[in-house]
Amino acid sequence: MEGESVTLHTSVTKTHEDDDILWKFGAEMSLIAKISIEKQISFQYDVLDGRFRDRLKLDNQTGSLTITHVTTQHAGDYKLEINGPMWSSKTFSVSVYAHLPTPKITRDSSSSSSSQQNCSLVCSVANVSDVTLSWYKGNSLLSSISVSDLSISLSLPLEVEYQEKNNYSCVINNPITNQTTHLDFTQPCQSLTNQTQHLDISTLCQPCSDKGLPLFYTVLLSAAGHLLIVAVVGIFCICEKCRKIDSEVETLEEISYTVVYKRNSLKSKENTEEVHVVYTSVNKKI
Repeated sequence: MEGESVTLHTSVTKTHEDDDILWKFGAEMSLIAKISIEKQISFQYDVLDGRFRDRLKLDNQTGSLTITHVTTQHAGDYKLEINGPMWSSKTFSVSVYAHLPTPKITRDSSSSSSSQQNCSLVCSVANVSDVTLSWYKGNSLLSSISVSDLSISLSLPLEVEYQEKNNYSCVINNPITNQTTHLDFTQPCQSLTNQTQHLDISTLCQPCSDKGLPLFYTVLLSAAGHLLIVAVVGIFCICEKCRKIDSEVETLEEISYTVVYKRNSLKSKENTEEVHVVYTSVNKKI
């Protein structure tokens, strides 16, 4: 794991005074350390961008090499060479794994497969290499995805039913360790953050009882509020119209007209009659 120390043992039972022990690294087998048994001194070489600087420890008796605070840059092949009366060599392959992040489970609200019965979930991790990401239902493997050397982000979808009582878990692992996030359908709405994380399905697929009203009731209340406003405005308009009509009726009752016909006889050849209409306002007593 990153940050730990790795010791490469020579397994030499006996060394000679005129032996020289050499340690080389990488595809080009760059010399990184040398031990002179006769002089009981060691040398370290600052090569390969200084990735081994202040990280190497040599045992002058056995020739063993210790690399401290390793990173993924220190992964690769190391070659041991013993030059002396009896020449020998040995190759070590070192793998260094980064610390694993905790998988994150989220709801995929954009998925077209989501419905009122099903919930689409996604388990994801970022910046990982040499890992496998898997979904489990209980102890049964449902699906998995792997990545080799590249440092990338991984995501793995899963579709579950709202009413399910099964426990699901998302696991990320490499050859030496793993991290797990559990999706628990039986616990109340809560999440525990630790080496193993627990999430409740109700926090992902449907609102919890203490998180507020469900969306259906929120929409229903909003619609009822709009209808109430429309009804109040309608009643107000009707009442205003009735008030105008009553006002016009009262005005008509206060003023009325009487028509008086006055007939004048005109003497003419055709003996025609002219009718004069006189309008008189009459105040009506109530």
